[in-house]
Amino acid sequence: MKWFENEKVSVIWTVLRIWLGIQWIEAGWHKVVDGFAAEGFLQGAIVKATGDHPAVQAWYANFLENFALPNVKLFNFLIPWGEVLVGVGLIVGIATIPALLAAAFMNLNFLLAGTVSTNPVLFTVAIILLFVGKGAYIWGGDRFILPYVKEKFFNKKDNGKNHPHTNKKAMAL
Repeated sequence: MKWFENEKVSVIWTVLRIWLGIQWIEAGWHKVVDGFAAEGFLQGAIVKATGDHPAVQAWYANFLENFALPNVKLFNFLIPWGEVLVGVGLIVGIATIPALLAAAFMNLNFLLAGTVSTNPVLFTVAIILLFVGKGAYIWGGDRFILPYVKEKFFNKKDNGKNHPHTNKKAMAL
């Protein structure tokens, strides 16, 4: 076992994971409840791609202008619910790795759009937790769910040989 997957050390990762989840819920919940319109944010990011020292790269501004803006209604739904679901997943430790990937991806996109705010800190915490892998969810629902999912869906080599009802040696015991 790696040092960062140790149950005692993983308490640190759990505190960071829950803290990160709370940040995402706080960012997303009011958008879900009060409504969210990304159009102004997207247009502001596109403007930041101009001038001598643009805060937004031209290729990303092109993506925003040619894909995100025409599909703004989809983004108005995905961003708030994505933030809330990432937060819930991180707090309870279920689908932790996908939630961390989604969190890092959203932070990266906000940074690419020229919004600094807390995004570098949140991005860094998500990356650290991705690197510690299993250590990030030892104290969470994934600790119990992942072994079940792996056995149920990915352990096909067994073919029932080690199941007590089909293994004659095990039945004799």
